[in-house]
Amino acid sequence: MDAELLALLEREGIRPRGEPRPLGGGDIAAVFRLATDRGGVVVKSDEPSRLAGEADGLMALREAATSLVVPEVMAQAGRWLVMEALESTARSTADEARLGVGLRQLHARGADPHGWPRDNACGRTPQPNAPLADGRDFQRRRRLLPLAAACHAKGLLDDRLRARLEAIAEGLEAWLVDAPASLVHGDLWSGNVLFTPRGPALIDPAVYRHYPEVDLAMLTLFGSPGEAFFEAYWNGAPPADWPRREALFQLYPLLNHLLLFGGAYRGAVERTVARVEAG
Repeated sequence: MDAELLALLEREGIRPRGEPRPLGGGDIAAVFRLATDRGGVVVKSDEPSRLAGEADGLMALREAATSLVVPEVMAQAGRWLVMEALESTARSTADEARLGVGLRQLHARGADPHGWPRDNACGRTPQPNAPLADGRDFQRRRRLLPLAAACHAKGLLDDRLRARLEAIAEGLEAWLVDAPASLVHGDLWSGNVLFTPRGPALIDPAVYRHYPEVDLAMLTLFGSPGEAFFEAYWNGAPPADWPRREALFQLYPLLNHLLLFGGAYRGAVERTVARVEAG
């Protein structure tokens, strides 16, 4: 076992039982499962700044999302993060409803400003979170314009599509109402939701404060939450402009995927731009 990891475990009073076992899904960080005297733990190895950002996000969600399960951070230093291991089960309609209620309660705790005290990362992409008072300005300056510029610089967006994205970013005040920011998971695709014997759980966050639809849009883009989830989240009354908000807040993850994985996502970006433009 790595000497730095052993020293970290010893410092936190965690005694390993056996060697770390690699887990799937470690395309960004190396991920392992380790048996210890305090139960099973998940160990991640990655760049220190990325792991510090993840640990910070887990602790923020664990404090705020009181009706959802969030793994406990047991140790973090350097290139190692050690957290509580969660056991997964098949999801049920009742679990989806509990997830909807839990996210609604998390998002109900509005605060100012939009952003977060530290930058973190969404996937491999650095995520700037310097706070701004207006949510439209945050979405424009911290999300849409930087990623549109990065994709254009790599030849992944042509001038015309970049101009359409910039027009959307500059025109948000015409239809999107400013509102107090909610704490959001920030990368809530279906793979970052676990259903456990203790209830729905959130893992691998990229937290900040922004419009709550950020999390819902990610769930519908890379997953398929059922009617029970939305019924519980909205109490049967979705906002009238949800389809347009859904499209808007899907642009950032789509641009991120375009930047990370290439032109296969360009068509999805263009279709989503058209949905926002259609109103």
